Amino acid sequence: MGKGDIKTKRGKISNKSYGARRPKKSKAKVVVVKKKKTKGKT
Repeated sequence: MGKGDIKTKRGKISNKSYGARRPKKSKAKVVVVKKKKTKGKT
């Protein structure tokens, strides 16, 4: 259990890989707000 063990987080870091023990950070999701169309009465 160290840098040579690929199944551990430390091994993933040293091997420069990702997986269940070391997931990639996801980008912040952009929330789109939809505006309701209203029929204008004047």
